[in-house]
Amino acid sequence: MDLETLTAAMRDFVQSKGWIDEGSSKPQSQRNLAISLVLEASEVLEHFQWSEECADPAALAEELADVMLYLLQLAEINGVDLGEEVMKKLAKNRKRDWPAPVTGDGDRNPKLD
Repeated sequence: MDLETLTAAMRDFVQSKGWIDEGSSKPQSQRNLAISLVLEASEVLEHFQWSEECADPAALAEELADVMLYLLQLAEINGVDLGEEVMKKLAKNRKRDWPAPVTGDGDRNPKLD
């Protein structure tokens, strides 16, 4: 599914709840959406709090969807084309010089240099 379709579905949902209306109990401001995005990302992290593996993949998927919904909305109200920005960031990252991983003793792993 493409980002435009997801963004439109998110927009329709938010409008159906009246959250973009003036005087809404859940104003969809940049600040509120940024806070909500981070809170939902924290809920993703909870799935790994005491384990390397997620015990409930379905619940993790639901939290990831929450993160994406807030991200899509924050991007939309700021006029950010996420697809375009992701591609630009990937191109920039391809040109970066990434440091070698650090071993457990703090040294750079010479096998990976």
